[in-house]
Amino acid sequence: MPGSSETERRAATEQQLHQDVTARAWAKAYEWEQVRARQAAAAQACAEAAAAQPADVVPAAPVAPVVLPAPRPAAVTPAPETETADVDDDQELVLEELTREQVRDWRVRGMKDHQVIFDHIDRHGETSARRLFSHQLVNQAQRLSGTHHLVLGHTTWGQA
Repeated sequence: MPGSSETERRAATEQQLHQDVTARAWAKAYEWEQVRARQAAAAQACAEAAAAQPADVVPAAPVAPVVLPAPRPAAVTPAPETETADVDDDQELVLEELTREQVRDWRVRGMKDHQVIFDHIDRHGETSARRLFSHQLVNQAQRLSGTHHLVLGHTTWGQA
């Protein structure tokens, strides 16, 4: 816009930005409308398929019952000063045998002290650590592992 004032250019820029944002909002609304329509069509197709199947049809093979192991007693959370005392380093850790509470306790311990995660990686490998602690927690620990020496206090920029 050669020859126009800054106020005119600013108004034209704001108008173009408004048009772009409005167009994107309408496009996004249209996309969501299409997604909802596809979901409704899929749900209707499933309902029609279920209604079309005769009620007296019996599966060819009986479904085997699911057998769950007997529940284990919940682990008692130790006092803070004896938090690592209940961990037996000589005992082999089998992830499949841990209860939900034990997995939660391991994750809480890993959140409080990232060294627990690194020790697990050293002993059992990174794949096991990611299964036990979660990908997010292992990534966070690895990302923050080198930042313990930073001082995030006030710094004066420009002074040597």
